[in-house]
Amino acid sequence: QVRVVESGGGSVQAGGSLKLSCVVSGYIGSMCMVWFRQAPGKEREGVGGTTLYADSVKGRFTVTLNNAKNTLYLQMNSLKPEDTAMYYCAADFRCPPNIGWYKPDAYHYWGQGTQVTVSS
Repeated sequence: QVRVVESGGGSVQAGGSLKLSCVVSGYIGSMCMVWFRQAPGKEREGVGGTTLYADSVKGRFTVTLNNAKNTLYLQMNSLKPEDTAMYYCAADFRCPPNIGWYKPDAYHYWGQGTQVTVSS
């Protein structure tokens, strides 16, 4: 049974940094893993994977993958109040085409989320 667990969220002032982790377990083979976020009253949006990023986070966020630990990381620098959201890790055995990487429906497995709050 595939399990996705995020950690590392918290509260930080604008301009600060946080690093989120996502451990995916219970599977054999390889999986595609990406980060999403959802702010109150807004739709869930793709943040990025290891090669693709949302325009709103390019140059500030970096996604890395440790295959040996089945762990996906999200390093967030120069955080802004508009980055405040619940951050989710999503995974699937099938990687969606690049053109659709940001669509939540492309991923079957999700974590419970970790809250990131950025104050001004």
